Amino acid sequence: MKITRRGFIQISGATAAGLAVSGLGFDLSPVRSHAQMLKTKYAKETTTICPYCAVGCGAIVHTSKKGDGRVINIEGDPGHVINRGTLCSKGAALSGLSENENRLLQPMYRAPYAKEWTPMSWNQALAKIAERVKKTRDATFTKKNGKGQVVNRTTDIASVGSAALDNEECWIYQALMRALGLVYIEHQARI
Repeated sequence: MKITRRGFIQISGATAAGLAVSGLGFDLSPVRSHAQMLKTKYAKETTTICPYCAVGCGAIVHTSKKGDGRVINIEGDPGHVINRGTLCSKGAALSGLSENENRLLQPMYRAPYAKEWTPMSWNQALAKIAERVKKTRDATFTKKNGKGQVVNRTTDIASVGSAALDNEECWIYQALMRALGLVYIEHQARI
């Protein structure tokens, strides 16, 4: 058997590499593999819209069926016409909205000139908001302008809508604001 210098170097290198690998403890025998169960297998699946910007990307939220309603996973909705399953970095981190120990779970109120925030119930908060809207509207409502034309408006209250609302919710919200006589009705995507 005739071995060239090049062949000798190749065989020596392969032998040295084999010895080095076997000395590191690698086991090259076949391994039995098994699939892990998906964490979303028994989860409830709900579609939603990402609330961060006005694009309106679709997302699929998986929540636990154990009764606690915890968010397990959030991913882009591949069947959504806008994002086709993709999400930006903010949308991909949507679970931080609900699974966050620093999230406020009740309304907080700080009285004028007070330094501390105090918790209040939702009923108290909604009653206070309604009272202030009515008081401001009644004090600033204009039935007719300087020319005597009927305008029925208030210019001291403004509204900024949300990108998280769908068309039907926007219609209801817009109808409410117009019924109150608001003139300055805006949407967050345009600001």
